[in-house]
Amino acid sequence: MDTTTTTTPAPAYPIGRPAGHDARFCCGLALDVATVLHRYGYPAVCTGADLLRVQQALFNLIYQEKTP
Repeated sequence: MDTTTTTTPAPAYPIGRPAGHDARFCCGLALDVATVLHRYGYPAVCTGADLLRVQQALFNLIYQEKTP
């Protein structure tokens, strides 16, 4: 009987918030994600409010809360 166990790798996200500006987190990232969502059949991001929601969702996915 094989008793080999496999471990699941630790989650990669969220990551710590950078001390300064993170150039990777830009409007282009949100627009790219919005394009992919639309390609999968979700409604197109057509307003600034929708784009802001995409950016907020990405921010919450990527970065963890700062601890005091």
